[in-house]
Amino acid sequence: MNLNREEISKPLVDDHDEIAGNHEHIHDFYSRFLKNERDIIVWLPPSYYNCMRRYPVLYMHDGQNLFSPSTAFIGVDWQVDETVSKLIYSKEIEEIIVVGIYNTRDRLNEYNLFTHPGILYSNFIINELKTFIDENYRTKKDRKNTAVAGSSLGGLYSFQLIWNYSNVFGKAACLSNSFWVDDKKIFNHVEVNDKPDICKLYVDCGCKETELIHDNINMFRKLRGMGFAKDKIKFYLEKEGKHTEGDWAKRFNIPLKFLFGI
Repeated sequence: MNLNREEISKPLVDDHDEIAGNHEHIHDFYSRFLKNERDIIVWLPPSYYNCMRRYPVLYMHDGQNLFSPSTAFIGVDWQVDETVSKLIYSKEIEEIIVVGIYNTRDRLNEYNLFTHPGILYSNFIINELKTFIDENYRTKKDRKNTAVAGSSLGGLYSFQLIWNYSNVFGKAACLSNSFWVDDKKIFNHVEVNDKPDICKLYVDCGCKETELIHDNINMFRKLRGMGFAKDKIKFYLEKEGKHTEGDWAKRFNIPLKFLFGI
């Protein structure tokens, strides 16, 4: 990847839909592993341009759904920019960088580490994107300061990443997880593989996600049975929660405070 900071537009502000806070838009980021391109949004904390500090990084899947209704699925976004800003200014979380990774038409296969495209996608994130971010932004590179988050298939993939690459991702937020994929193969994977050294793992589900709730509850019980301490994992059930961007936006403050709370 030969892209440099001079080739990044900053800040990106749509005429009709402003993203709150400092942000830079990397267009058509090419992956030699996946042989495809996607946009990347890099949201920067309030003090980023005013000091030389380094910051933790949160990588998030389905990047077009995170910051702007104009790019989000059915016009509803996660409001990540507003929520992170509010929590930073109220001193509930530390300042962080958020990297939103747009999905592609291959999302179904890429967001599953049990597929070949899923393995390539992990190589893209770890060996291309994270390398680029660490080289071009002031990041804290260690696993304790590197987190990943997503919902649905993105939640499953975030779970898979921290389970298999805890040396890279020490923290993960996994919302409304599609643990049903591949006949619930993730449950056997957890059982037969070594317990990873996790810093923080958040798992949740909405009570109205009837097709997902039992799997998510069972996964949490399995993790607790494996001996993970209460300060390492957190499980949350949203009473009226449904499988929508709007619902994830409403409760995204909870995993943020768990992963990055002051």
